Amino acid sequence: MPRGTLYVVATPLGNLADLSPRAAQTLASVDLIACEDTRVSRTLLARHGIDRPLVALHEHNERRSARELIARLREGKTVALISDAGTPAVSDPGAHLVEEAHRAGITVSPIPGPSAIAAAYSASGFEGGFLFAGFLPAGGVERRRAIEALAGSLPVILFEAPHRIARTLSDLLARFGAERPIVIGRELTKKFEEVTRLSLGDAPAWLEAEPRRRQGEFVLVLGPGEAASRAAAADIDAILDALLEALPPSEAARIAARVTGLPKKDLYRRALARRTPGDPASGQ
Repeated sequence: MPRGTLYVVATPLGNLADLSPRAAQTLASVDLIACEDTRVSRTLLARHGIDRPLVALHEHNERRSARELIARLREGKTVALISDAGTPAVSDPGAHLVEEAHRAGITVSPIPGPSAIAAAYSASGFEGGFLFAGFLPAGGVERRRAIEALAGSLPVILFEAPHRIARTLSDLLARFGAERPIVIGRELTKKFEEVTRLSLGDAPAWLEAEPRRRQGEFVLVLGPGEAASRAAAADIDAILDALLEALPPSEAARIAARVTGLPKKDLYRRALARRTPGDPASGQ
């Protein structure tokens, strides 16, 4: 094991048997393990017979702990970063430590494994790419803006806590309508796992049908909206050509993005490629 290396190690979402042999070997070999909650991590490590020193790294001490760990890494120590569940530094503490390691010229090595994002999307049945949006803001203008930003054509993956799941489903329904599909993943890989695909209009009733459905951790996969089918049916170049007859590329891209649901930056590049030098809208 190379000295002075930071290993980013994925751990089980809930089923402790999901720890990979490589991850177990890495955790058993490093000098230190940086973890979100030492009590949670000790349970996992004991299950696999691993006994290594633990250092807490959570949202309240991340910067101070990162400084101390970088110092140990510079001394040649090996450190593993883990979270309570899944892949570290993805909507969990740890990203700051990884960034500082890169800044310090320290080798960062990922040990891939369980991921709530990949698990939920693989069980969704949606095709193509997706947008990962993590946790929505708790409320206010930031929450409204975040939900509005989900209006593109790609499926969107969200994390949600049990005390906010009802409100989130209600907000998504209000913004995107009853027909838009959604996959609700609850307690993935755990004893009471549920993966359900239904329409947003049916989601609140599904949640209310059983009290236990308000418990546990949630991963939501919001299916592609009508924008995807509109974009597929439309001739994007024809739309841009028509808009570019009277508008500069940036404005044409903005309007085309609203019509098609495609990213504005992609349409802007496309518009720049299609405009003809000397056109009134080109500014030349």
